[in-house]
Amino acid sequence: MAEEQKIMLLTGASRGIGHATVKVFQERGWRLLTVSRLPFSEECRWPGARESHVQADLADLSRIEELAETVRQRLPNGRLHAMVNNAGISPKGPNGARLGVLATDAATWLQVLNVNLISTALLVRALVEELSAGKGSIVNVTSIVGTRVHPFAGVAYAASKAGLGALTRELASELAPRGIRTNAIAPGEIDTAILSPGTADLVAREVPLRRLGTTREVAETIHFLCTDASSYINGSEIYIDGGQHV
Repeated sequence: MAEEQKIMLLTGASRGIGHATVKVFQERGWRLLTVSRLPFSEECRWPGARESHVQADLADLSRIEELAETVRQRLPNGRLHAMVNNAGISPKGPNGARLGVLATDAATWLQVLNVNLISTALLVRALVEELSAGKGSIVNVTSIVGTRVHPFAGVAYAASKAGLGALTRELASELAPRGIRTNAIAPGEIDTAILSPGTADLVAREVPLRRLGTTREVAETIHFLCTDASSYINGSEIYIDGGQHV
């Protein structure tokens, strides 16, 4: 019998880390289901991209079950082998200014927490049977800003990433008896198209390796956490930051 093709659900796949993750998993023979609030983009060049795309706005928590049902319909054997929660938003003020506590209103708090944290918990809850059937691995993309004040990331984003780290531990404890592992990766300064001005100075000052990380390096770590090579890793948060957290 042919080996079953593994299936991964990835939120936030349109650029940066998400885009690199798609490439790495497809190179290894996985089938991808990608979630974005935007319609399918013709810029997505990977095979089967259109058929694999699910349009959904994670800020609208009332639609999470609808999203989960769409995913179920695309699982041929009812098994989901990995879920990578990469979607995240980080609102800025005028001219890209950092939003601190005094500059962040209630609407911004709700939007950021819904997309970056609460939707993850609800999506896992909705697809737990499929993840259990696939002995699935959940990987949450947190951030170095979840454990330290950062000059570019706003307060709501930082709080959401700290919360996602706590959610990772909770899921790891609660879902392990179902055969589901949950871990997180915490990227630092990664070379993407949305780097803030001043990042080069920050890297030179705070990153022991004295360079940016690549999206490929992040994606390879995500892949490792979704394979049997990491089968006894559960509840961990791996920093991918060139030593910045030390």
